[in-house]
Amino acid sequence: MSGKTRQPSLVIVNTGDGKGKTSAAMGIALRGVARGWRVGVVQFIKSAKWKTGESKLADRLGIDWWNTGDGWTWEADDLETSARLGREAWALATQLIGAGDHQLLVLDEITYPMTLGWIDTGEVVNVITNRPSGVNVVLTGRDAPDEILAIADTATEMRKIKHVYDQGIAAKKGIDF
Repeated sequence: MSGKTRQPSLVIVNTGDGKGKTSAAMGIALRGVARGWRVGVVQFIKSAKWKTGESKLADRLGIDWWNTGDGWTWEADDLETSARLGREAWALATQLIGAGDHQLLVLDEITYPMTLGWIDTGEVVNVITNRPSGVNVVLTGRDAPDEILAIADTATEMRKIKHVYDQGIAAKKGIDF
């Protein structure tokens, strides 16, 4: 650590076509809880109808959790509703970031509303860049915009080499959700 500085907070981006973006973010959330941080997760796409393993664990650990979406866009019946929910999720995330009450906020799958034009990437950059000094932010999702990558302190691209879905194998409880 000689010669290294400590930052009051960091911006981390997990992107790419491979599996593990949300899983990696949840690992960071667990570390935050272990350090006594107040942690929050805003899921932009996943529906509250989905009872994922990570949301069940979050309840036990006291992680603040919001499922704000209505499911995967390619399965949506009404993309206008999906877009509205994405904008509402961003309004919530903006409020949470600005309040400064959480030491860590995970914005899970936020890249999709940005790439679909539902929320303005420039606004996301502005809010995250001007966040209170002690708020760490993790952003996940495929195709992270270049503007988001530019403000990241750490950006990781998950690259798919092989995936069970491609072999016709369904998602597995405890592994995928």
